[in-house]
Amino acid sequence: MSAPSDGTRSLVIVGGGPRAVGVLERLAANAAEDALGPASLVVHVVDPYPVGPGRIWRYEQSPLLKLNSLAADVTMFTDASATIEGPVRPGPSLIEWAEAVRAGRIALAEGDEAVRRELDGLRADSFPTRRLQSLYLRWFHREALAALRPDVEVREHAARVIEVLGRDDGAQRVVLDSGDVIEADLVLFSLGHSGALPTVDETRLAGFAERHGLAYLPPSFTADADLGSLRAGHDVIVRGLGLVAVDLLVLLTEGRGGRFERDDAGGLRYHPSGREPRILIGSRRGVPYHSKIGSTLQGAAPEPRWFSASVVEELRSRHRPLDFSEDVWPLIAQEMLWGYYRELFTGHPDRVSTDWTHFSEVFSRLDPRASVLAGSRGPRPEAGQGYALPALGADAERVLGDARTLTALVADTVPDSLDRLLLPDLDRPFADVRFADGSALQEAVRAYIRDDLALRSRQEHSATMALFLALLRSHFLVADLTASARWTPRSRIEDLHGWWLGWFSFLASGPPAHRLEELLALSDAGVVDFLGPGIRVESSEEEGRFVASGGATDQVVLADALVDARLPRTSVARSDDALMRALVASGSAVEDLVDVGDTLLSTGRLRVHQDDTLLRSTAGGRVGRRYAIGPYTDSPFVGAFSRPGTNAVSFRENDKVARALLRRLRALDDEELVRAGTLIRGAR
Repeated sequence: MSAPSDGTRSLVIVGGGPRAVGVLERLAANAAEDALGPASLVVHVVDPYPVGPGRIWRYEQSPLLKLNSLAADVTMFTDASATIEGPVRPGPSLIEWAEAVRAGRIALAEGDEAVRRELDGLRADSFPTRRLQSLYLRWFHREALAALRPDVEVREHAARVIEVLGRDDGAQRVVLDSGDVIEADLVLFSLGHSGALPTVDETRLAGFAERHGLAYLPPSFTADADLGSLRAGHDVIVRGLGLVAVDLLVLLTEGRGGRFERDDAGGLRYHPSGREPRILIGSRRGVPYHSKIGSTLQGAAPEPRWFSASVVEELRSRHRPLDFSEDVWPLIAQEMLWGYYRELFTGHPDRVSTDWTHFSEVFSRLDPRASVLAGSRGPRPEAGQGYALPALGADAERVLGDARTLTALVADTVPDSLDRLLLPDLDRPFADVRFADGSALQEAVRAYIRDDLALRSRQEHSATMALFLALLRSHFLVADLTASARWTPRSRIEDLHGWWLGWFSFLASGPPAHRLEELLALSDAGVVDFLGPGIRVESSEEEGRFVASGGATDQVVLADALVDARLPRTSVARSDDALMRALVASGSAVEDLVDVGDTLLSTGRLRVHQDDTLLRSTAGGRVGRRYAIGPYTDSPFVGAFSRPGTNAVSFRENDKVARALLRRLRALDDEELVRAGTLIRGAR
């Protein structure tokens, strides 16, 4: 049993990934204040994986897997942009850390030859491997430990927490699978992304596969998936074209000995190893996530106009619940188009036929809802998009007229169709399109990917960077608004915890451009076949195989394997982490349930008090000594690390929870001294 000595407080952090060590760094920074923290403290960090990277960013994974962020866009440190109560402690971004290692200012004893070569060649615009990020996180962890006061000790346990029990006096007993028990004053759950127990449909598919000697891989983290059942030369149906699918393709091709090579004309070619399966891939949209952007702005400086911090304050002050699709989404859509066309007109006047003043005057008179509805073939007010459609009501005729005006404005002033941006076309590029056969579909998807690469990598298309920045700013503002505003039940379920994050990822959190170039090469080599949009998969007892078809051709394919290439849906009640399920089942934590009138629907997350992340329980009030952070809580979540200079939401929460923990531990000290008669309340 591990218990604090007399006078020493104890905190257990369950989970040791980037969020956990981010809190450690904030504990170190804030504990320097005399008014915060106990006289002495032991912090126990429990994780079966190495503390710092944790499971997702562990070093022991394929060297082919990469971040979808540039080395210059990754940091674990607060900076001048941070609006936090605690002290700002700046530090190097990933690229600055790599430069310091190369210059000998930071010692690095870890890493094999491959990651050393990567580090030596890393540039600000490189996409680092997860293994290199793992080393950065380990180093950050060591820096956080070194910054702690001498009276704060950290003990790490390579184990898993299986139970947390509350004693009558409020103290916590934390039971590990190693048999150890830790007596703690407070517990912080920082479990990161977890998997999920199989759904009814996934269980059915797995049973079908077992009966017929097939393979089925349910949603999972690619680095953890067992791909051995996907046999060389056999057809595999893959549902999904997001980041999980990209990683899957890497491991099934280059990971099995295939190689990419430039030809004399500079094109990328794939040379198969013969160990690859044949991959039949599709999704609802039928196209991959948009690639990362390689251009820089060259027009007028970005100027938020329709969805800004002041607009968010006005929305927050409204005396009624907000509806995202009605009150927020049209403003974001308008902001995105405004940012895109402002850069196009001011940065590339040779690509337009009028000036920004004229375009912006017409655009500014339009109803924001027109930005959601206007497509190249007219308004798209019908369902079927990847995002919500605002209600039009009595305004329908006027809003649809504005949408037609926007379509005409873009067509009349932007000569090249590749430069024209309208959201329905961006979201569903193959909507209502039928192809004569599979070959025509293949060429159409390849052409789409080639165009996307041009739009996202060539400087003459820097307007896509402005679009990205407008969406990113909006995403951060939404995260702030999510925690502080009241929302309609429908909006919480269908928008905030429904389509919004996936749509943001489709547009702004896609793979590096070279991954899409590789996808083209795999298609050219016949290793990948596109199934198009509207993919449907059936388990045919008659055929004894999986059968897939798409919505854009009459093509039907059969396969011996099916992979659902997406992450498990967040669900604390169905988490594959038994501890998480036990917290909910015992009432120690409350699942976020939303009353939509005739039933209760779950967001899949735990409820926490937003001011300090204290877990809510069925007992109500602010009782208990358990706190929680991460993607499985109802706090805003936009990643464990962040781009520099963005006042990162996660860093603000790390600071908030660290200060709350220190205050609570100090209060426990004071209460004990009061009971002992050695402290007059309020004197310290």
